[in-house]
Amino acid sequence: MLTFHALGPFQACHGDAVLDLGGQRQMAVLARLLVAGGRAVPVSTLIDELWPGEPPTQALSTIQGYVSRLRRALEPGRAPREEAEVLVSAPPGYALRASTGQVDAWRFESAVKTEGTPAEMWERLDAALALWRGPALAEFSDLPWAVTEAGRLEELRLIAVERRADAGLVLGHSGALVPDLEAHASAHPLREEAWRLLALALYRNGRQGDALGALRRARTMLRDELGLDLSATLQRLESDMLAQAVHLDPPAGAVTARPAEPAPPRAAAADEQAPALPGVRIVIVDDQALVRTGLRVVLDSEPGFELVGEAENGEQAITVVRETSPDLVLMDIQMPRLDGLTAARRILADDAPPKVIMMTTFGTDDNLYAALRAGVSGFVLKTSAPEQLITAIRAAQAGDALIDPAVTTRLIAAFAGHANPAAPPRLAGLGDADLDLMKLVARGLTNRQIAATLSVSERSVSQSVVKLLDHLGLFDRAQLVVVAYESGLVNPGDMGR
Repeated sequence: MLTFHALGPFQACHGDAVLDLGGQRQMAVLARLLVAGGRAVPVSTLIDELWPGEPPTQALSTIQGYVSRLRRALEPGRAPREEAEVLVSAPPGYALRASTGQVDAWRFESAVKTEGTPAEMWERLDAALALWRGPALAEFSDLPWAVTEAGRLEELRLIAVERRADAGLVLGHSGALVPDLEAHASAHPLREEAWRLLALALYRNGRQGDALGALRRARTMLRDELGLDLSATLQRLESDMLAQAVHLDPPAGAVTARPAEPAPPRAAAADEQAPALPGVRIVIVDDQALVRTGLRVVLDSEPGFELVGEAENGEQAITVVRETSPDLVLMDIQMPRLDGLTAARRILADDAPPKVIMMTTFGTDDNLYAALRAGVSGFVLKTSAPEQLITAIRAAQAGDALIDPAVTTRLIAAFAGHANPAAPPRLAGLGDADLDLMKLVARGLTNRQIAATLSVSERSVSQSVVKLLDHLGLFDRAQLVVVAYESGLVNPGDMGR
């Protein structure tokens, strides 16, 4: 069966075979018709939206050529004069004729918008969320229509996460849901529904103090970011928790998970997505005592974090790191005597270096780009919420998806053409499989997402990434992203080609 995939790397497949859809612009024609949901798109609209601002002189004939080649790819058995059945002419333009079951984005949207019993919602949304293999339509991030549609699909994804969790709470899966909801609320701290679900899951899992703590975090976040208090719904939930209202109790027959007990099935699945990580030994480096104090408070509040040393400047940092051998260093990028960037380079040049996260106040592109080249594992603003700092530390510790792809793309775009003169022609000797892997890493996909895309094991992807780093003389995934851009393998606005 012919299928189309937009929830991750854009593809069309006949069964298990991935079709060759041609270059970026040709693929964009098919993607735009997919986004139209089966409705006809006029040729004039295709031209305006595929070449915003300055369409080429032969745009019409170019579009016709794209359509002709796409038809051959989608219906290879069609006779030359036989009418197309998939990418059809629909004056004054074209349309994609496919069923909902053939297009992952259409299937996903249908699942999110269909009502049902809690058990039906749980099963259906679980399957719907599994359709996501990465960011939607990321290959076309330079085209406004694709950005708009990707944002719409992402909002539907967040709604699906929350509706699935709501159904799970009714079914008594509170313990299994806590890790997923913690990550969801931390990643989207302004979504009040995320905090409501997290607090209720914690409460029903016998963690009343943590539940109230989640609501306090939500209140702080909303006040700091928006100047608002909790909504009436969250305020009522807080009052009911303090009063231990009966209606908040777990459903009859539900089993709450305790830390010392074996995790239920869903928790095991969550563990596969985010494996339990060992304790993290951390060194803080900042010339401001107030900043170091604030960071100590944040680290003390998170189980598994151990502060093993502090430093006021880059020179002290190098000494402290060599004495304590931490897992991770939180380093201010600008300090007296020896700045954080220079210190980071020296620390990362040691054998078995720790991960380094740079802390910045303004995040100037020059410094951040230099830090990327040096091999740091990410950036956080000093004004970031505690949840964002913790998320950054956990991401660096896991060694996967260390830097927001949007940040990387912006930095690389700003410095396109300023390739590092010390960088060798690194791609020589790499095979097609290695180059494809580099493209996926540069797009910001995690090892799990790459494994799903390539239909291989996550362990195989991890080993391949390590081999790539060794071959290129690198030691960090972030450096691999930079090399992919600097070598011309991936270009700003042309991701995934």
